Amino acid sequence: MKRFGQELGAPSKKTVLRTGVVSVNRPIILDAGPLGRIAHPRPNRPIVEWFQRLLDSDIDLVVAEIADYEVRRNLILEGLVKSVARLDDLKQALTYLPLTTEIMLKAAELWAEARKAGTPTADPSALDCDVILAAQALSIDAVIATENIGHLSRFVDAYLWKDILPS
Repeated sequence: MKRFGQELGAPSKKTVLRTGVVSVNRPIILDAGPLGRIAHPRPNRPIVEWFQRLLDSDIDLVVAEIADYEVRRNLILEGLVKSVARLDDLKQALTYLPLTTEIMLKAAELWAEARKAGTPTADPSALDCDVILAAQALSIDAVIATENIGHLSRFVDAYLWKDILPS
């Protein structure tokens, strides 16, 4: 059984099923929201328990480079050195998915398709991290655990992190 950090505490023995719960057996990419919550030096119990259940299940948990970038830049800005160290630990403990030229080319296609359809996910001049994350998920046929279903589910399977359970 894998464990990440002693400070996470013991996982709950209770699993509460709610509407929208989905069982998965594909790799799960952590979007910036859940990744940032897990990297926080005092993460909240619900995400810790969810995260530990996934670790215990041997599902491949993935840190995408674009999500790492989104979380890391804010942690550095706020001077949260311990959180940056935890993020580094997560990159070592989980599967790390770097950006590649192929992923960036796919992200450009997704971005253009969303613009043509009138459903952009970011300002035209912004680096659109959502389409880059979606392209990373498509590259390994992964599900995204997020707090932002609206933008990501246009391109890939994306669910609220708390609704994802291992199958």
